[in-house]
Amino acid sequence: MFPAPIQRAGRPAQIAYKVALPVSLVLWLIPLIAVMVTSIRSHGDIVAGNYWGWPTDVHLFENYSAVFLTSSIGQFIFNSFMVTLPTVFGAVALSCLTGFALAVYRFRSNTLIFMMFVAGNFVPFQILMVPVRDLTLSLGLYDTKLGLVMFHVAFQTGFCTLFMRNFIKALPKELIESARVEGVSELRIFWFIVLPLVRPAIAALAVLVFTFIWNDYFWATVLVQGNHAMPVTAGLYSLNGQWIAAWHLVSAGSIVAALPPVLMFFLLQRHFIAGLTLGAVK
Repeated sequence: MFPAPIQRAGRPAQIAYKVALPVSLVLWLIPLIAVMVTSIRSHGDIVAGNYWGWPTDVHLFENYSAVFLTSSIGQFIFNSFMVTLPTVFGAVALSCLTGFALAVYRFRSNTLIFMMFVAGNFVPFQILMVPVRDLTLSLGLYDTKLGLVMFHVAFQTGFCTLFMRNFIKALPKELIESARVEGVSELRIFWFIVLPLVRPAIAALAVLVFTFIWNDYFWATVLVQGNHAMPVTAGLYSLNGQWIAAWHLVSAGSIVAALPPVLMFFLLQRHFIAGLTLGAVK
């Protein structure tokens, strides 16, 4: 059912694997390397068509300082944090509660409600563009950070509930039953027993949701117009001139915008890996 480890394969297969792995890694990194090199090019290099060669003039400090001096990227990054952090907190908190209810309690509509959470993940979000925009307009939430937060919390809770319900369901039922025998309330069981045990899963889910929301571009352009609420992914267009695309500044801004989720992953790397492998072996 599962592929055999490469160590058990024949000699030709191992050689092909050792050759294909670095080649695939380089091919995967080529776009990122191109963006990083372009971020230190001069505008003259780009106009002259020097897209892939080494820059004739290295403009590291000039380009990255121009990103902050010629645009509102600082405001855009602040807006992204103001949208992403409440969304992560809200989606993870709701999913812990719903996951606990669906995993621990048995009631008639348990499976149906869980299927509704799962089915919501398969709805193409593009078809919801017009009704969601009209809904935010009618509620007065269009072009606001609060509207983006509420929308993302609603859409991410389905995936997060699926994630947390499966982790909580894998916990030993004897722990919860023994706590009930001792007279512990359901809220204290959830807070003092379940949450500490699924802490790695919560950290992994927080990293995933943070990355999803921070990198969102589609809804940032559909639900926001003004700079006061625009996230950094949608605000990078302001680095372009009216008639000329400043690709060196856009590349530098993209690198700056990509740093927060990368830093968050490395800060929570240990918990992230532990959360993804939780329950893999017993």
